[in-house]
Amino acid sequence: MIDFWLAAGLLLLVALSFLLIPVLRGGRRAQSEEDRTALNVALYQERLAELQDQQEEGVLSSVQMDSGRAEAARELLADTEGADIPRTSRLGKPLPLLAALLVPVLGLALYLHFGASDKVELTREFAQAPTSLDQMSNRLERAVKAQPDSAEGMYFLARTYMAQERPADAANMFERAVGLAGRQPELLGQWAQALYFAGNKQWSAQIQALTDEALKADPNEVTSLGLLGIEAFEGERYQQSIDYWKRLLAVLPAEDPSRSALEGGISRAGDRLVASGGKVAVTPTVAAKPAGSPAADNKVAGLLKVRVDLTAAVKASVQPGDSVFIFARATSGPPMPLAVKRLTVADLPAEVELADADAMMPQLKLSNFPEVQLVARVSRAGQATKGEWIGRSKPLASSTTAQQALTIDSPDQ
Repeated sequence: MIDFWLAAGLLLLVALSFLLIPVLRGGRRAQSEEDRTALNVALYQERLAELQDQQEEGVLSSVQMDSGRAEAARELLADTEGADIPRTSRLGKPLPLLAALLVPVLGLALYLHFGASDKVELTREFAQAPTSLDQMSNRLERAVKAQPDSAEGMYFLARTYMAQERPADAANMFERAVGLAGRQPELLGQWAQALYFAGNKQWSAQIQALTDEALKADPNEVTSLGLLGIEAFEGERYQQSIDYWKRLLAVLPAEDPSRSALEGGISRAGDRLVASGGKVAVTPTVAAKPAGSPAADNKVAGLLKVRVDLTAAVKASVQPGDSVFIFARATSGPPMPLAVKRLTVADLPAEVELADADAMMPQLKLSNFPEVQLVARVSRAGQATKGEWIGRSKPLASSTTAQQALTIDSPDQ
């Protein structure tokens, strides 16, 4: 921002010089004309006084007096004739002064309205890693304001609000993301969760409708299953909470860190059910497949192998330090990436692998979606959601084993 104001200041000085120098010169010229006019008027008055004295002494007749007075007036007019133009110039002097003041003000107003000073500043900030959640939310808020049609930006801002224990703000942002990206089960579940905590853990018809819709579209939607288990536990419907949490446990990978907490919750619900005189119903569960088994390998699936490169035209317009984001996202699902890798232009061409281990969130994994699209984006600002150049693949199965070629070849619009 500093370099912008320095450049703007220099341009302003140049503009003012063109406007004010002629005004100042005109001012000096007008002053000399005023002095000359004053002298001519004084001489005219002195000449009239001489003619009056000569008439009183009888030297001049009335006719000669009138003739002399007319001659003096003609000489005065002839001497002051050139002074009219400077006077006109002086009358117009406020106009260039007003222009000198209004031009920079108007220019700044137009720049702030149509320009991109905020985006330039935001780009520089995103090039550096945030040092706190507050700083991250501040940047994301400005990014959402600058890109109001970015569902990804709204989603990440909502997740940041949840981490800051601001569920009401998160619910509002999830709602906006749903409006842009569609009613995806994952978004509906997280929107319901934000509403639940924003309402002081009070269940509502809206939350019930959102979770019902999410589970109807995807019976294994993890956020909805977890939330319904919490609500049932808080309502002392322990068997229901056990059922929901067991369904959730069945779809979580074996290495998921939340499994131990979930198993503890199921155990506590069972203890309370028994303590209240009930009996835990035996329900079949699907154990998570250990890593390395054939079933697990198919689910973890998705080891997608990708070779990323740039076209010659793109290479000529990027810099070695520009960030390159390679990610996969569901063709029918949330807009958020399922697996992400980050490189730089200097690393290309490069071969990368995208798998569940690269997921940004535990519930959004490659293995949970049958069809995905590969995307590679170049961003000088280091923003995964917006850049200068992009390459996209055709939809492909997440279980594809053949290496995919992905070329960055188009402007990111």
